[in-house]
Amino acid sequence: MRLDHRTALVTGASKGVGKGIALALGRAGCNVAVNYFSDVQGADGTVSELRNMGVDAFPVFGNVSRASDVKEMFAAFDERFQHIDILVNNAGVQTWGPLLDLEEAEWDRVIETNLKGSFLCIQAAGRRMRSRSSGVIVNIGSGSNKVPFLNLASYTTSKGGIEMLTKAAAVELGPYGIRVNCVAPGAIAIERTELEAPGYSDAWAQITPLRRIGMPQDVGDLVVFLATEQASFITGQTIWVDGAVFTQPRWPHETYQN
Repeated sequence: MRLDHRTALVTGASKGVGKGIALALGRAGCNVAVNYFSDVQGADGTVSELRNMGVDAFPVFGNVSRASDVKEMFAAFDERFQHIDILVNNAGVQTWGPLLDLEEAEWDRVIETNLKGSFLCIQAAGRRMRSRSSGVIVNIGSGSNKVPFLNLASYTTSKGGIEMLTKAAAVELGPYGIRVNCVAPGAIAIERTELEAPGYSDAWAQITPLRRIGMPQDVGDLVVFLATEQASFITGQTIWVDGAVFTQPRWPHETYQN
């Protein structure tokens, strides 16, 4: 699966899943713009790794929740690359807390970054892709596309919205040759999860049918596939990268053994 001479913009690619996606695209030969908002050092690190693969890469600042930032981000992209082939909407934030205690500002920040940010970037990329009658957009969802998470009402709502935005965009943009899909990871080993919850990997591995948690490369490899011609008739779908953890039922009196 090769993406030589293709160009991609990955939002929130300083670290974690976004970095894994950017590196997977680079390994496939794709040139990559690495979006960041607060972690410029991380973005520079991702860019350095990509350049060591022999592809063109550069960091691009932008808060995806702000239309002005998105406009400037895509303008910078246009200056570096002649066209955009792939957009990956990965940038996201979450606020942890009970629904009844959630502040309006916290709700707004999550919805605006995760859902509005995806909308703004889809518009900007879609308008450019339409002129060339081709393009691939991948939105990054979550296990909360399927099930609600306690104390994550705003995050769960934003990810559920991303799934429906994916379907709406696939239907509207399909006539222009643009494919839009959603990739929904399960438990993934990244810096944030390990810091927030010591023992995260072991705890999730125990309840995942494959008995391990995912790695950023697992998500990145699926994004690469969706961007290739091998996936040319796949659009409007949510595809899970979760080791079946969100597929298995929760039986109250049954314990699964290896």
